Amino acid sequence: MKFYKKTSYAEDFRLFRDGAAAFWYALLGAALLAAPFVLPTYYLSQLVLIGIYVVAGSGLMLLSGYCGQISLGHSAFYAVGAFTVAVLEKHGIPFPLAFLAAGILAGAVGLVVGLPALRLSGMYLAIATLAAAFIVNEIIVRWESVTNGASGLNLGKISIAGVVADSEAKFYAIVLAVALAAMLAVRNIVRAPLGLAMMAIRDSETAAQSMGVPLMRVKLTAFAMSALLTGFAGALYAHKIQYIDPDQFTILVSIEFLVVIFIGGIGSMHGIVFGAVFIIALPQLVSVAKDLLPPVIAQQSGLQAAVYAVVLLAFILAEPTGLYGIWRKVKHYGAMFPFYRKGSLRRAKSFAKSETW
Repeated sequence: MKFYKKTSYAEDFRLFRDGAAAFWYALLGAALLAAPFVLPTYYLSQLVLIGIYVVAGSGLMLLSGYCGQISLGHSAFYAVGAFTVAVLEKHGIPFPLAFLAAGILAGAVGLVVGLPALRLSGMYLAIATLAAAFIVNEIIVRWESVTNGASGLNLGKISIAGVVADSEAKFYAIVLAVALAAMLAVRNIVRAPLGLAMMAIRDSETAAQSMGVPLMRVKLTAFAMSALLTGFAGALYAHKIQYIDPDQFTILVSIEFLVVIFIGGIGSMHGIVFGAVFIIALPQLVSVAKDLLPPVIAQQSGLQAAVYAVVLLAFILAEPTGLYGIWRKVKHYGAMFPFYRKGSLRRAKSFAKSETW
């Protein structure tokens, strides 16, 4: 078990805790850069989807994991980002400007949706955001002159400065850059005074207010930033599948985003990646399991949603810290072997501040 002794305030602003962490992240970065050259197109496509979920998960983690505001309406911001980039590119706006506008418009919608957060919390806030998601979806369906209604919209390939992303490798490079930027942005927000204010609200709104934290401003900022990142993810998703319609942005999408952060590890940047990998791998595992299940079960249309619910409930009851918590226990076991004792990590955490990376 490692312990870190800080000798100056400047150490709190380091991106990496020590040289060893920097080395492993550099190695991971090299592997991600090499992926297009060594992986088949199918697996590269799965990495693209993981990257999109990392962007969306970063937004929801900022709101729910660090600010403590539960949302069931992030499918609305996802849809706003997707339809904004589709509509603008349809009218000749280049992708970089359309992509930026998709995030800004989604952030503006998040600002409006965040208004109920000033007086609501917990289940009531979740219901309010869910209602907002239904409203946004209904607007998209009814505003046929702009969104083409239930018929949906087609998109072309991404083009940046005349370079067309006409291959999976080029699209992967774009998604990877956006995902890394999103995670770095959330990481820096968490280390800044704004992030500390969000975590104070998450832990106790009464205590945060007594210390002078402006609840209204911080909550609205969290909603806007979270929606902005989710809008960016929606814009990338629209280009990934190249066709969007309102039926693709249902409450199940919001539940998938919650699964990403809760199963990955709530309040942890690592958990976003773990959760994104899980949410992409789970449908593949369900497809394999269908061949082993009785036909009366395998042919049920809601099987995947049921698996989501069971797995999420199991993690909440048995391992609230998610997959990242399991990974930390494995690392601790390896570091303490053969002197590991059950519960030693729990005791160590009571004396050492747990990491949020």
